[in-house]
Amino acid sequence: MVIQLSGNSEAFNLFGSYDENLALLEDGLNVKLVARGDSITISGEEKEVKEAQKLLEYLITKVRKGQRVTAQDVSIAVRNLREGVDLTDSGDVVVVTNRGKVITPRTPGQKKYVDSIRSNPLVFGIGPAGTGKTYLAVAMAIAAFKRRDFDRIILTRPAVEAGEKLGFLPGDIQEKVNPYLRPIYDACFDILGLDAFERYMQRGLIEVAPLAYMRGRTLESAFVILDEAQNTTPEQMKMFLTRMGLNSKAVVTGDITQIDLPRGVYSGLDQARFLLKDIPGIGIVYLTDKDVVRHELVSRIIRAYEEFDEDAWKEGKISAPKGTGEKRTDKE
Repeated sequence: MVIQLSGNSEAFNLFGSYDENLALLEDGLNVKLVARGDSITISGEEKEVKEAQKLLEYLITKVRKGQRVTAQDVSIAVRNLREGVDLTDSGDVVVVTNRGKVITPRTPGQKKYVDSIRSNPLVFGIGPAGTGKTYLAVAMAIAAFKRRDFDRIILTRPAVEAGEKLGFLPGDIQEKVNPYLRPIYDACFDILGLDAFERYMQRGLIEVAPLAYMRGRTLESAFVILDEAQNTTPEQMKMFLTRMGLNSKAVVTGDITQIDLPRGVYSGLDQARFLLKDIPGIGIVYLTDKDVVRHELVSRIIRAYEEFDEDAWKEGKISAPKGTGEKRTDKE
């Protein structure tokens, strides 16, 4: 089987540096790929060859839309193919970054999340690390802001995971909260660029603030994102949700498996997902390890933690692997 590309630049964007994408495809699909100029020869078992052809054609469509295929794109595509996910490119572009990078949902879960944000005034995006909860929410906010659907963007999160006690940190209040808001800043920098982000911040069109600053405000004509919401108390969550004003949209993101609140304090996100699940206009989307778009190891680590029997560990029924010479040191 030979696949012909339209030119060397298309081949470069598809193959990756030192043909690393082809190597990943070979490992993931159990085929042999040979690149000569602007053509690819696929050899192997008939079933694997057909799968490789399907996957390569999917990646080529991305390249022809001006995207450069990354190793991460290849890993996600192979994983989706193995799990029977439709590889048809939906063409659902959320936003184009200032560097020309096209932001799209990359898994079925992410597509459901993006669609829910489009169709609901309030959306909860719940899932583990690396599923794009915050990044896609920020991308949707910036896209809506550029379309003038909203007058401003407000990004917030609990400044400190357990109680928002910032006094021990040096500097003024902005310097104190910046480390906790860093992931939101990074998403904005990546999509808007530093200069545009700072310009919008100075004009008050984008506001990044700790959750405590939301009390007493009414947020009208704003796209509001509450990040790390698993670390809100029920009172904080109610306070945030009742800030919504006319022509506002809110996205609440969090990972209920990583709650850092003090023992005995209930998570506002965990409560809200049950309390509000049947209210029209509220979307609740659960992302899983299948939606992880970071390093492939992140997905495997999440599955390992989900399958781990913590009760058995605490009771001392799980010991260190044989032959390591190690002993459990935390048994009670």
